[in-house]
Amino acid sequence: MQHAKLDPIDRKILAELQGDGRMTNVELAKRVGISAPPCLRRVRTLEEAGYIKGYFAKVDARLLGFEVQVFAMVGLASQAEADLVAFEDLCSGWPLVRECHMLNGEIDFILKCVAPDLSSFQSFLTGELTSAPNVASVRTSLVIRGAKDTPGVPFDVMEARLAETA
Repeated sequence: MQHAKLDPIDRKILAELQGDGRMTNVELAKRVGISAPPCLRRVRTLEEAGYIKGYFAKVDARLLGFEVQVFAMVGLASQAEADLVAFEDLCSGWPLVRECHMLNGEIDFILKCVAPDLSSFQSFLTGELTSAPNVASVRTSLVIRGAKDTPGVPFDVMEARLAETA
C-alpha cells in the first residue's frame, strides 16, 4: 500500500488509531463509517504495509521516577556511513536514550534521554556517551518543562492538502 493508494477510510482509520490505539475494532469501524470485518482487514493491511508501526501506552516518566529529560546534540568525528550506523547501533543499546535522530546541519545526531536524576544522567554522559567511539562533541540541554508532546502526524493538514488538489 503506497501513500497515493490510501483512501479516505484508510486515513480515517489511521487518524482514529493515532488518537486512541486501545479502541475496539467495533468502535473504530463505527467511527470511520464501515462495518467491523472490513475495518479489521484494513487495519491488518495498514499494519502489514508499515503504516502502523505498533501500539503503546504513553506513560508519565516523572511519575515512574524519571525526573530528568535531556536533549543531547552529538557531533561525530567521521560521517562515513559505517560510522553513522555504528553510532546508531550504540544508541539502540543505551536504555536512557529514548529517541535518536540523525540530522543535517551543525550536529549529526540529537538524542532524547531520560534518567532518574542528574547524577544518573551525568554518569551516562561521561561513562558512555562522550567516551563512545567517533564521538567528537556533545552538547546537552535539560528540559525544564514540555509545552507540547503530540505523537504521530497531523491528519487534518493532509486532508486539507488533498482537498486542494482534488
